[in-house]
Amino acid sequence: MKKKTVILLAVLILAAVCLFNSVYTVEENEYGCTVRLSKIISTTDEPGLHFKVPFLDSVKSFPKATMLYDIPPSEVLTADKQNMTVDCYVLWSVSDPLKFYQSLGNTSVAEERLNALTYNALKTVMGTLSQSNIINMDDGAARNDIYEGITTSVDTLAANYGIKVEDVKIKRFDLPEANESAVYARMISERQQIAEKYTADGNYEASLIRNDVDKQVNIIVSNAEAEAAKLQAEGEAEYMRLLGKAYNTEDKQEFYKLTQALEALKSTLNGDEKTIILGKDSDLAQILTNP
Repeated sequence: MKKKTVILLAVLILAAVCLFNSVYTVEENEYGCTVRLSKIISTTDEPGLHFKVPFLDSVKSFPKATMLYDIPPSEVLTADKQNMTVDCYVLWSVSDPLKFYQSLGNTSVAEERLNALTYNALKTVMGTLSQSNIINMDDGAARNDIYEGITTSVDTLAANYGIKVEDVKIKRFDLPEANESAVYARMISERQQIAEKYTADGNYEASLIRNDVDKQVNIIVSNAEAEAAKLQAEGEAEYMRLLGKAYNTEDKQEFYKLTQALEALKSTLNGDEKTIILGKDSDLAQILTNP
């Protein structure tokens, strides 16, 4: 009886072990791959509980979510034979678990392969661009074409390993210390040339505006002086007409001469000196001596 109990207990334990070893769980953000004799016989991305042959099958899990791999900075050569250090990252995911397992096996090896593929793509693309095309004041959005070309190139090659490359982004371009000063000096010189051109263009436009203003001022002043001379001549003519009309008789003319002579005398005697010498034939002398 005791022997039967032991046997029954052993069978129950063996059954529990077999049951425990025949199930596995797949998370929402991963693939579950059943491996038998080093070969994947089934793959699922359905989350939940799944079954396998106990002791014979094993399970490999691969992430299904998008992963970020920060590639170590590396040097590339531009079209004008200038070295530049590129720092970038890759967004990638496992698209084909079977192919991924057969060709790479794990994410560490996958990142090494992505490193090589991305560097080769960067080297190829940057080799078609000069340093001045890369380092400039243009809108950063214009570089999206560069990123898209690199992403397409890397994704095409990575598909052979069951990898989907979603994006390749360059965080920064750095200059090697050996030619950093020379490049900065060239950039400063180019900006100074641009500033000088803007200044020269501005001075030229300003001179055109000043010349036009001076021309307009001269025209306005000339017109004003001509109009003033015309008005003055008209005023003098009107004055002479009125004057002639006012003194149109001999008596009035004599009276006018008297007033003019007195005004002249008054102007002469307005200082400290009250002595005046007149010729006997002058009109003023005749007025003063012949009342």
